[in-house]
Amino acid sequence: MKLLTHNEILDQLKDSNPNTLFIDPLIADDQIGSVSIDFRLGYDFLVSILTRKPAIDPCPLDDEKKRGIESYFQETRRQIGDRFVLYPNQVVLSTSLEYVCLPDNIYAEISTRSSYSRLGVSVTTTLQPGWRGCIPLELFNHGNSPVEMVVGSRVCQVRFFEIDSKVDYVTAKSSRKYFGAVRPTVSRADKDEELNKLSKIFKR
Repeated sequence: MKLLTHNEILDQLKDSNPNTLFIDPLIADDQIGSVSIDFRLGYDFLVSILTRKPAIDPCPLDDEKKRGIESYFQETRRQIGDRFVLYPNQVVLSTSLEYVCLPDNIYAEISTRSSYSRLGVSVTTTLQPGWRGCIPLELFNHGNSPVEMVVGSRVCQVRFFEIDSKVDYVTAKSSRKYFGAVRPTVSRADKDEELNKLSKIFKR
């Protein structure tokens, strides 16, 4: 496994081979650092909201009264340069402005840029080799004060790791619940097969 450096990232982006790194739009050259690329906050947000229900239940049950996970989130959209306020202890789902295609031998690790980590904002996720879509950003404010997030600003950094073998991600047997998404997507934990099996064991 090898961490891609600045020049190696540029070589990937310039290569016309379809099985190389693709990012669009890459607005500014200074987004590419020594070993990472800065990604920008996108337009769409799914905001977690309080409801009368005491808890989100991801376990799939044949119950007409059961609330879907999406009902615990409210959708909103902003334009480039607009502000979005991230409140303390709030989960907000968003995406990167950029669309990404990963080769089948490169995976990515996403983390918050230091400037936002110091404000209490957290973003952490990974992308499997072969991923397609806008990067999912699960924003969380660990601080005591609301933070204004500006659409189009560089909020996270992505490091790319080249592995020795290729991964058949798209055609793998396991389902790809978030593959190809360009807008934020709520948790699909209720689609996990083990929860389906456990729900049949534990009858309520």
